[in-house]
Amino acid sequence: MSNRREARERVMQALYAFELGGGEARHVIDTLLRPDLEADRKTFKFAERLFLRTLDLNAEADDIIAQHAQNWDLGRIALIDRLVLHMALCEFVSFEDIPPKVTINEAIEIVKRYSTDKSGQFVNGILDAAVIDLQAAGRLKKSGRGLVGMQSMQERESS
Repeated sequence: MSNRREARERVMQALYAFELGGGEARHVIDTLLRPDLEADRKTFKFAERLFLRTLDLNAEADDIIAQHAQNWDLGRIALIDRLVLHMALCEFVSFEDIPPKVTINEAIEIVKRYSTDKSGQFVNGILDAAVIDLQAAGRLKKSGRGLVGMQSMQERESS
């Protein structure tokens, strides 16, 4: 498993604990992220930033999900699916160096492992639609490695 995959899985678990238990974000970081990830400082910093930025974008992520989850009330979406969608949307807008295709693939693999049989398809559909809308709105700013695959996204959007 890649270090970033492990970080994403730990962040999903931290978001789950935070959602159910509340409390302080710093406490969740110190008890759930730090013990498993602190041996690799770069991975821990990635996980910490992903966790905190995902919390910051919580309401905006729910709005984006609601736009694309037709005929679905947010409360009916499996919690793991919603949290992974939040993380992926955060990566789209806050992590310039991560290609959208990588974000989508990672999200799908995580929900396949931790959620329902149909979660992979559901998450893929929401993220595919969201990335096109974010691109059109100028919110998807990628640089360096993050540009990988962007040309094919733009071609798909224009057709």
